[in-house]
Amino acid sequence: MPNFLPYALPEIGQAEIDEVIDSLKSGWVTSGPKTRRFEQEFKSFLGDANLETIAVNSATAGLHLALEALDIGPGDEVITTTLTFTATAEVVRYMGADVRLVDIDPITLNMDVNALRAAITPKTKAILPVHYGGLSCDMQAIIDVAKEFNLKVIEDAAHALPAVYEGKLIGTLDTDATVFSFYANKTMTTGEGGMVVTRNKEAAARMRIMRLHGINRDAFDRFVSETPAWYYEIVAPGFKYNMTDIAAAIGIHQLAKLNRFCERRQELAKRYLAALQDLPLTLPAAAPKNGQHAWHLFVVRITKLSDKTRDEIINHLSEAGIGTSVHYLPLHRQPYWRDLYQLQPNDFPKANQAYETMLSLPLYTAMRNEDQDRVINALTQLFS
Repeated sequence: MPNFLPYALPEIGQAEIDEVIDSLKSGWVTSGPKTRRFEQEFKSFLGDANLETIAVNSATAGLHLALEALDIGPGDEVITTTLTFTATAEVVRYMGADVRLVDIDPITLNMDVNALRAAITPKTKAILPVHYGGLSCDMQAIIDVAKEFNLKVIEDAAHALPAVYEGKLIGTLDTDATVFSFYANKTMTTGEGGMVVTRNKEAAARMRIMRLHGINRDAFDRFVSETPAWYYEIVAPGFKYNMTDIAAAIGIHQLAKLNRFCERRQELAKRYLAALQDLPLTLPAAAPKNGQHAWHLFVVRITKLSDKTRDEIINHLSEAGIGTSVHYLPLHRQPYWRDLYQLQPNDFPKANQAYETMLSLPLYTAMRNEDQDRVINALTQLFS
């Protein structure tokens, strides 16, 4: 059998390694100067001086902090898509609020705006759209609905760096907060980590306090002050969500490479789109005009013309030494969400159909053309 080709693999270079070593030698390994530097450089990358950037130890933490800062609580409802990782919804339950799941658009696999509108109740407080796979949602339509009903919008942009919607980078739109992920398989990584972006200065200040136990003074300021600065106050029962300087050290150089990473993902996606177009597969939607797909995922769906099941294809690729994944088993089919809200598969027919036919093919920046050709040839052989 040929060497195993993973579904995803981070691309870590010498610059990241050297920066981590520098952090270890400096003695400052938790939140400190490099975390601040990473936050500032992330703001510069987005190109909007009015943004506040808050580095955290996961996108899950960032979503939780955003909901808390925007005063989501018991009795409130937050609407999100069923086709997402559970973190998108679980943070709503952290706040004691309820989740309202909605179906997807069958082409983009993003939130169906008509389903969103139909799900709004007097209890609805916020919308949590997910930019699935790296393709931005129809954000203007979502923002219009939010303004009509006076709702908050928190973007789950875990897949969407650097996605572009109508000429604007995700993270710079007219929403209340955007949360990015730097998990190991994302378009850039810090190992574990995330970033919250907002123009709401009060919310940003609250998130900075809540990410470190509700302490009203930054740890870095307390420990590098020239005068004794040991005194601090706990102003809220906060969380332990701060990013470390070790993680930020990786992020600084991953961010510097992000445009190159994006270009390579675009190249790989174009090769897939060209090579697989004649197979019985529904290929992922491209970004509309004035947009950019981040291509975190390359999700194909088996059409009715195929005599193969999704699991047969996954097994065939596995036997050829090729890793795949499925994104995702929809939340309405997961035991916790299904039982809590008494959900049925036919409540979400589009997400249900997509799930039963989808698989994610390998896509990562260190993937060589010959690696991708293995995937293409294995699929072509199977369907021939």
